[in-house]
Amino acid sequence: MQWIIFMLLLFISSMEMLTQNRWKKQASAGLLENCTGCILCSEDNGCITCHHRLFLLIWRDGIRQYGMCVHTCPPGYFGVRGLEVNRCTKCRSPSCESCFSRDFCMKCKDKFYLYKGQCFRQCPPGTAAQPGTRECQETCEPGPWSEWSACTHESRTCGCKWGVETRVREVPEAAREEGTACPALLETRRCRMKKHCPGGEHRAAG
Repeated sequence: MQWIIFMLLLFISSMEMLTQNRWKKQASAGLLENCTGCILCSEDNGCITCHHRLFLLIWRDGIRQYGMCVHTCPPGYFGVRGLEVNRCTKCRSPSCESCFSRDFCMKCKDKFYLYKGQCFRQCPPGTAAQPGTRECQETCEPGPWSEWSACTHESRTCGCKWGVETRVREVPEAAREEGTACPALLETRRCRMKKHCPGGEHRAAG
């Protein structure tokens, strides 16, 4: 009787081991589907180490941290190659779509403008928004306006009722070299001339 009970227990134990082995194989197969490109992979945390040239992307889902091996880092991350592992590092600014380093943005998300590696909803003073490139371009600060020129019409200073006078302002050399967007550098306005010239002759403008 004891022998029969022993054999029965042995059979039950064998069946349990077989079931456990089958479950482990199934779990491993399911795990491998989520471990593409991994050298080391955890059932709870995904990829731990990636194959050469792949980047390890780690993100959090609640309190859980999960890893994945990717060829290219997604938006909001940049790739950092290391001796042991290549990692996808998140850009510090949430408004940055792609960055060169953690603190230097290269492209901003919609509704933001890029200026010197940072993203702004409104361009800083001294810059102008460029909708096409979504960047803030520096504007130059011209010098003061000159005095208005003499009122002339076709190079004459008299003999007509109306003429035009102009004034100009200079742009600093540095601003010209940088190709920054400058405001108006020349203005004209209508002016009244002397209808009759002294001596009845037209006098040319100097």
